[in-house]
Order: sequence, then structure tokens, then C-alpha cells
Amino acid sequence: MNSSRTPRPTARILDGRHELVVDGLSRKQDSFTLRYTVTPPLPEGDDASLVLLALEARDDAGNEYSDWGGAYGLSEDGAHTDGTITGQPAVAPSARVLTVRLTFLREGREYPCELDLEVPGALPDPG
Repeated sequence: MNSSRTPRPTARILDGRHELVVDGLSRKQDSFTLRYTVTPPLPEGDDASLVLLALEARDDAGNEYSDWGGAYGLSEDGAHTDGTITGQPAVAPSARVLTVRLTFLREGREYPCELDLEVPGALPDPG
């Protein structure tokens, strides 16, 4: 994703208390990785307020993808959370759009959000 050409996808999460911004989507041979920031930062340390993240995705060709793990932490300046989450298998060569469902888990509750992301390096729609 090139932020100079297209706005970065955003969503309000955790009952609207935080904003998720997708900073990029990268393709790998066996997977894909989503880079994101969350403002204000997600809580850290206290097990009761710990936030977990799960990914499910589907592309415009009907292929499904599952969570393959991720990590997040406080940014150097403390203003936001930086994170990555990976899905597998690799995004199909024919895919142009990836619909990603991110579910934030906190204190026994699920907070899902769904984003449509352009697949980097995808061929233009022939139609």
C-alpha cells in the first residue's frame, strides 16, 4: 500500500475507544502480513486488560486465510501501539481485494472489525 496515493484504511475499535490504522499489507511466499497502529495505545502488562487479536480473511476470488500469529507493543514515543499480524497461506495471485476481519479480544468480549484492503502487486481488474 502506498499512503501517498491512497488513504490508509482505518476503523474505530474496542467500542470506539481506539482507532486502528492499517499501515501496510505485504505478501510473502507462504503468507501475508498486515502492519497497523492503534491510537491511543492498547493496554499492556495487566492480564485483566490484555488485548488479543485474531485474523480471518477472504479474497475476492473466494479463497480463505487464517491467523498465523502476530505481535504488538508500545511505540517508542508512547503515543500509539505498533503491531503486525500474519495470515496464511500466501495471497492467491488472482486476488485483488482482501477482506480482513480482525477480532480484538478483551476481558472475555470480542470486538470485530472488517476492512477491505487492496492487494499489493495485484493485476488490474480486466472488466
